[in-house]
Amino acid sequence: MNALRSLFALWLAAVWAAGAATSEGQEGPQLVAVTVPGTNPIVDPDARLWQQAPAVEVTMLPQTIVVPQKPDAAVRQLKVQAIHNTNWLAFRIEWADPTRSDRIVLDNFGDQVAVELPVDPHGPVPSPMMGNPGGRVNIMQWRAAFQHDIDHGPPTVQSLYPNAWADVYPDQVLSAADARAYTGALGVENPISRAVASPVLDQMAEGWGTMTVKPEQYAVGRGVWKDGRWAVVIARPLVSDDMAGPRLSLGDRTVAAFAVWEGGNREVGSRKSWSTWVPLVIGGSPSNRGGQARGKP
Repeated sequence: MNALRSLFALWLAAVWAAGAATSEGQEGPQLVAVTVPGTNPIVDPDARLWQQAPAVEVTMLPQTIVVPQKPDAAVRQLKVQAIHNTNWLAFRIEWADPTRSDRIVLDNFGDQVAVELPVDPHGPVPSPMMGNPGGRVNIMQWRAAFQHDIDHGPPTVQSLYPNAWADVYPDQVLSAADARAYTGALGVENPISRAVASPVLDQMAEGWGTMTVKPEQYAVGRGVWKDGRWAVVIARPLVSDDMAGPRLSLGDRTVAAFAVWEGGNREVGSRKSWSTWVPLVIGGSPSNRGGQARGKP
């Protein structure tokens, strides 16, 4: 057992070191966020602005490090582009997915994709696997179910479970305080169960099991499924008053990592595909020197 732990520790260190080496441009693809006109958030996957951005093919790995694992994860490659307008940094992520999974019912899961950035873009490179103690990361996770609710309105019990039947609901006969115990995740103030204004969940982490939804949400985005492919944009301010987000400017060099879940392949939580660090350059000559974004969208 000790030998296995030692081998695992060595393997983990090698993956971490590989990510750090890649961030210094020694190997692997480099993602360049080119400058485009404008000052507003960039969220349209079909915007012509993306024609200016070079695409990078990011190899995805099945998550086989911690349980529950997913050795047969469906997505093995992402096509990624990045742009910025001196106010907002945006990533466009595209991948093949023959099953559109954007409604969650019992024992079914939704499609998701995430971008990970070090909170300190100029410090030591943290672990790409959700960071590490002292190496905080910002994880912005787009969810197809959130996108569906924003586009079409929140689902009803009858739309999700056509054969469900109830004679009365607790909030119809009890006070709000007494009915709270029957409202599930809402009753314990789970932020994922609240109504959302953005399909992107803005989170932070410092290692496995530390994922936390940030009290203030800064990330925005949009996803479109067409002809068996998802195209998703995830964006955040280059600079803001977000203490748990990176502060970036022209010429900065940092890293980005990605994760993706195919709900149709029963992927959720740690059952996913993930990438090591990809070098990220905030480059290009600014076409519009609008004021830096200092607050939430």
